[in-house]
Amino acid sequence: MRLDQLLPAERLHGMGTYMKNFAAGYGIHDFVQREHVPNTRRALAVAEVAREEGKLEEFRQRAMDAHWRDGRNIEDDGVLRDLARGAGLSADAVERSKDAEYLRRVDAIREEANAIGIHGIPTFVLGRYRISGAQPYEAFALLAQKAGARRRN
Repeated sequence: MRLDQLLPAERLHGMGTYMKNFAAGYGIHDFVQREHVPNTRRALAVAEVAREEGKLEEFRQRAMDAHWRDGRNIEDDGVLRDLARGAGLSADAVERSKDAEYLRRVDAIREEANAIGIHGIPTFVLGRYRISGAQPYEAFALLAQKAGARRRN
């Protein structure tokens, strides 16, 4: 879905500026502002194959970079094949990910998340508290404090 269908123009501009500055704070200066929210179901199914093959982290990193840094379409099978190859997955990983079993896994994870009130990625849960989205360090510190963590000196 296009972002301008989800958010008013002034909020969309503010979000873009926030995300670009947030990324720069972590040394990511090649952040690409997206115009639409991708359907990640297929990429997540490939990630399930990667999990089985012991290559989840490699695939996840490549998929994140492809989307956020390179502006690539992670809904496209050709892009997914390229990412899978680069992560060292088996040659048939993308085709296998179309199997109903992998899609059921993705759907089950989403249903479980929705059942506990998680509707955005990323969401971080600590005890009964949670925050979603790209948040500054201070938000995580507050989350930890609410959950009972004590600040170390």
